[in-house]
Amino acid sequence: MESQTIKILLLGDERCGKSTFLSRISQGGQNLAGRKPITLLRDMDQPFVFEIRTRKGEYRFEFHDTSSPESWRLLQPDMVIICYDISQRLSLINMERVWIKEFRTTFASSDILPLLVLGLKRDLRSETDHNGIIYPQEAYQVSQEMRADKYMECSAVTGELLGETFEDICKTGLQTTTAEGGQSEGACVVM
Repeated sequence: MESQTIKILLLGDERCGKSTFLSRISQGGQNLAGRKPITLLRDMDQPFVFEIRTRKGEYRFEFHDTSSPESWRLLQPDMVIICYDISQRLSLINMERVWIKEFRTTFASSDILPLLVLGLKRDLRSETDHNGIIYPQEAYQVSQEMRADKYMECSAVTGELLGETFEDICKTGLQTTTAEGGQSEGACVVM
């Protein structure tokens, strides 16, 4: 049986944690809890591929990051994840001013394309100046205003909520292969 490919594009500011997130999950289940050092993937290794097997079949998840290829706007993703750095207010501002516009103008199917929001570097929330950090309720509200289907947070460094986040991404990705698609009923869901 041939595997079905699901293309996922991660949008977000440089240094918001996308590559660290992908590097951590690429190292497998044993490393989701952050017990081993992270070996960073290189941009030229894209797409980052994950083979997933379920009762319904085999799937090939291809993750593409905006930092490379220059032609990411030519991709036809099945799902888009806009990422931001929880410890940097400018990252949240760029998410709602820059990246959502990129999403809407680049992809003609943006009205039916599942959109997830992912807060990265959750471990820095407690260590950062409290004026710059973003709390979940604020980011969730921004996600709702952007009409995102899901809001998630995790830390690739400590592994906090990493497994749950990857599982939510996979579930939404698998839904894109069905007739109903991966979009929610019009409300943002916190995961």
